[in-house]
Amino acid sequence: MKETDSPLSGTVPDCLLCQHHYITWDASFPYGCRAMDFKSRRKPQLDVQESSGSPCLRFVPRRQPARDKT
Repeated sequence: MKETDSPLSGTVPDCLLCQHHYITWDASFPYGCRAMDFKSRRKPQLDVQESSGSPCLRFVPRRQPARDKT
């Protein structure tokens, strides 16, 4: 099963939209979560959901850049 085929995809926050998500230099564990201080082979949201049974509670939406008003 691919990550995009996950049955959890509609029930958990998307890590790509969270300010705690980052891309690591570790090719074996390319995704990271600063809030929970771990790296993963797949999106951290999936590991959190799988291990705790609930969606990530540390999700914080990324701030949108300010638009230039000129």
